Amino acid sequence: MEQLAECYRTHAALVRSYLRRLVPPQDIDDVTQVVFTEAWRSRERYDAARSLEAWLLGIAHKRAVDFLRARRPATVSLEAVPDPAVSDGDGVADRDELSRALAELPDAQRQAIELAYFADLSQREIAERLKVPLGTVKARTARGLHRLHTLLAAA
Repeated sequence: MEQLAECYRTHAALVRSYLRRLVPPQDIDDVTQVVFTEAWRSRERYDAARSLEAWLLGIAHKRAVDFLRARRPATVSLEAVPDPAVSDGDGVADRDELSRALAELPDAQRQAIELAYFADLSQREIAERLKVPLGTVKARTARGLHRLHTLLAAA
């Protein structure tokens, strides 16, 4: 039992850090406890020629997956969801504002945004279509969206 306590003291932080990416924060300690309990129960299967850390993280991964599969997703009843807000005639005013703001953007930025959001192209597809580097498309899109946000906020 002393070996388990030493193993826990040495490797619990590593296991918790790994689990932090997989399970909700409030469940990390519970899953960590399951990992070390399983490690102790299956200690005869550990190959001392291999990495103990890798073995523990393998167990942690499997227990995290088990935990996530067993967890019931949070649901909200339809009665608890409020009705959507009534729009102002199909959002025509919003479309007009957006059209005016887009018209104020430099051509290159407007083109990148229109291809991304209205033609539903990926940035890579936009770069290929416009025959410009991918980084250029990303910069144009980012600058254009920032300017668009500023223009719409002022409207």
